[in-house]
Amino acid sequence: MKKKLVLIAFILCSLNAMATETKLIVRAKAKDAKFIGSSLGGAHVIIRNKVNHQILAEGKTSGSTGNTDLIMKVPRKRGALISDDQTAKFLATIDIDEPTFVTIEVISPFNNKQAQIKASTELWLIPGKDILGDGVVVEIPGFIIDILKPRTHHYISLESVLGKPFKIKANIVMMCGCVINKNGTWNSDEMEVKGILKRNGEQYKEITMSLTSVNLFEGEIDINTPGNYELTIYAYNRNSGNTGVDKVNYIIYK
Repeated sequence: MKKKLVLIAFILCSLNAMATETKLIVRAKAKDAKFIGSSLGGAHVIIRNKVNHQILAEGKTSGSTGNTDLIMKVPRKRGALISDDQTAKFLATIDIDEPTFVTIEVISPFNNKQAQIKASTELWLIPGKDILGDGVVVEIPGFIIDILKPRTHHYISLESVLGKPFKIKANIVMMCGCVINKNGTWNSDEMEVKGILKRNGEQYKEITMSLTSVNLFEGEIDINTPGNYELTIYAYNRNSGNTGVDKVNYIIYK
């Protein structure tokens, strides 16, 4: 029995000795924006063997969103990096003994479920051939939209809203958390933000939303009928093709 255990240990050690440490950097980059890092809770990265789905590495990106000028303003030449030492990344160290086809899955924003996107890519890892620098950059499209007013399943009396404008508020940021403001790098004037309101499952009104302060969009409507309301707020940038949505349900009662 002892000899068998020694033999098994020897075989396992031999297999481990044959495996080669291979480093891989994965970054999540918001579409038309910067990298997703610690300020947003990181993007969750899972690296799997494509053949047997074994998880080879898993973790979150951490670091800064990166240099705005370098990412958004400087014309990029072939081979030039758009990341620096502080830019958010997930560094995986994987032991493999032969070329391995892997799937890289990125889930972001990890802490904002209503805006969460899962994006993936595939590539070959070669033993000992590190992929560093910018690494593998996975693009995450969209906007993070949080409806602030009305609140989810909020009961509101009809009397309190009759004859008054009913305020709608939403906080909207890029998928990296980058700010949206007037004439900024992410210019609110280039974005269409609207609310679609349903009452008892039927189309009721459309609401135009306007920027009132950094990231904050507001609109107002007149409500004169009780019912179950569903509010959908969307953001759309025609230039980038970016879209984002959030929904909330609330009740107007007599």
